Amino acid sequence: MAFMDELKARVKPAQKVIVLPENDSDRALKAAAIVTKEGFAKIVLVGDPAKLQKDAERLGISFDGVKIVNPATYEKMDELCAYFAERRKKKGMTVEKAREIMLNDTTFFGAGLLAMGDADGVVSGSTRTSADTIKAGLQVVGVKPGNKTVCSGFIVLSDKENLGDHGKLVFGDCGVIIEPTAEQLADIAVSCAERAKTTLEIAEPKVAMLCYSTKGSGSGEEVDKVKEAVEILKSRNVDFAFDGELQADAALVPEVGERKAPGSKVAGHANVLIFPNLCAANIGYKLVERFSGATCLGPLVQGLAKPVLDLSRGCSTQDVVDVVAVCASDAIAAEGK
Repeated sequence: MAFMDELKARVKPAQKVIVLPENDSDRALKAAAIVTKEGFAKIVLVGDPAKLQKDAERLGISFDGVKIVNPATYEKMDELCAYFAERRKKKGMTVEKAREIMLNDTTFFGAGLLAMGDADGVVSGSTRTSADTIKAGLQVVGVKPGNKTVCSGFIVLSDKENLGDHGKLVFGDCGVIIEPTAEQLADIAVSCAERAKTTLEIAEPKVAMLCYSTKGSGSGEEVDKVKEAVEILKSRNVDFAFDGELQADAALVPEVGERKAPGSKVAGHANVLIFPNLCAANIGYKLVERFSGATCLGPLVQGLAKPVLDLSRGCSTQDVVDVVAVCASDAIAAEGK
């Protein structure tokens, strides 16, 4: 059974409620119908029911079993606006401003449904930027208690079973922090290792801190930053294997890893790749996706109190379906913490 089929079977008994707030996205609307038909989660769409029904007819799909919530008639709107105004009062938010946002920004309203307990997760970003989705999550839901760094991870599913954990890997951070500090790189590594464990069920995450240098073969500020991140991870006594700085080939290819970093528990066997900055990470995952045909799901936001997951604007309908399954998995994991 393919990994996504396994994940859907794993989350199906919980029947988590996931909001797809982008009513202007045909991909999201089609995904709502597919998820409902497959039955591994419950879907909420945001908007006017009459308009959405016309969209369903235009697309040749059915919204039977899909819940549609119209912000204009939402019974908890007063409570939601009061809650949001209180959360953002230091930034000048008022109940009136909150109402205007919730009535007109479906991603914020989707996060509001999550905050009010009417949903377990939100998946957005097929027509919105990552910044839009993350902003809604941060402002409405907030960060996980004790967490300092909101970042993202990509699930990479490849048919090349000799790479990662039988073709499964996590890349980070490909969507949020432009130039992470050494401490933020360490935080990203922790979040991505957790993603590998909870979503991909990788028993032993092996985290490679990537750079253009392997064990001192190169020098420069980026190399020093990655080395510092490795030292920070050592000081935290994390429960996963990590090493760095490593070049990508040294991280992934056993014979190269043995030659460039002999004795490393990670080199040549990495299943989590942490990039030194957003530029490298974003380019890296898109090249992997386009050249190898791997499935890349994300950027999956990590570090929020409840799951608000992002999509690439280049995503397919199937990508939306798959990220809904990941979001349901995140919601289940959040319950246990």
